[in-house]
Amino acid sequence: MAGVQTAVALREQGFEGPVTLLGAEPHQPYDRPPLSKAVLLGKAEGSAFDVDFEGLGIALRLGTEVTGLRAAARELDTEAGPVPYGVLVLATGAQPLTLPGTEGVPGVHLLRTLDDAARLRPVLAAAPRTVVVGAGWIGAEFATAAREAGCEVTVVEAADRVLAGALPAEVAAPMGRWYAEAGAGLITGAKVAGIEEGRVLLADGRALPAGAVVVGIGARPATAWLAGTGVELGPDGSVTADAHLRTSLPGVYAVGDCASFPSARYGTRLLVHHWDNALQGPRTVAANILAGEAAAAVYDPVPYFWSEQFGRFVQYAGHHGGADTLLWRGDPAGPTWSVCWLRAGALAAVLSVGRPRDLAQGRRLIEAGVPVDPAKVRDPGTPLKSATV
Repeated sequence: MAGVQTAVALREQGFEGPVTLLGAEPHQPYDRPPLSKAVLLGKAEGSAFDVDFEGLGIALRLGTEVTGLRAAARELDTEAGPVPYGVLVLATGAQPLTLPGTEGVPGVHLLRTLDDAARLRPVLAAAPRTVVVGAGWIGAEFATAAREAGCEVTVVEAADRVLAGALPAEVAAPMGRWYAEAGAGLITGAKVAGIEEGRVLLADGRALPAGAVVVGIGARPATAWLAGTGVELGPDGSVTADAHLRTSLPGVYAVGDCASFPSARYGTRLLVHHWDNALQGPRTVAANILAGEAAAAVYDPVPYFWSEQFGRFVQYAGHHGGADTLLWRGDPAGPTWSVCWLRAGALAAVLSVGRPRDLAQGRRLIEAGVPVDPAKVRDPGTPLKSATV
């Protein structure tokens, strides 16, 4: 997504030089969100981007894995030989974390690529007893698809609650109840000790029968190949980009899941593994490439993502780290509700379940940075746009 959007944005903004898009996968560039939904359930064959690369003069080099970067020579190393560059944009995304000792075990799957979805689709169609390791966003979305396919599903989470790395306990609690309502099992506070063909072994001695196992325990920036190249990496593995999405090397930018950037809005460095970041960032990168040394476009978005799980449409905008107040809008036991986080009297983040207007209006309030009235924010009958002081 980030690589394609950068190439397209360069053309849209008037760049006339050669543009080459390198990708390790052999497939036409594709969108990822449908992989855990329509593609996985056989409702769509693929999710290729509707982009006329030839018409835009974008050279696609598919099935070409980049293995090294030599900044002094301004060259990339690939299995097909060196590739020179004038300006380079790193958009290598992230790769899913794996469970140690599970490589090569039959029936263990990841869900990140089109090939992953293609391998899983016939498995789901057979409706096996399925164990999902990880109750984060991807685990919930896969469990949703597996239930829709008729599978018996159990989700195992090492933390004491769902979405432990993403949301506070009080916000995650009602979302944890969705599993049982959908007929999916949920086991929290349970570490996986190992996976054998046909079963998942837990650290407490339990063994869960499993015709299929899907591991969804997070992802890490796909940047290991950059070690020793002079590109600065953070402790989380992300490329340390500046406010203009430039890296520590001249003429090299980074965007999307592989890059962190400083947010003046939130006073911290953000690493955002979501679709909207891979859509918005490339426009800033393209503008700064065209501006050259006079790069002026700053990237400081209000992060946004959505998740479809257990019949609910969940949306989130902002960043609640550092917030000092949490306010509920509506009953979390009901079908629709929202949560708002304030920092120093202004809206910092909003999570909405089935309340898209809260999300849209809240996002605009976050962008404006204006003070809001907590009493109005709490009232689900008051539009958020009317909650300003």
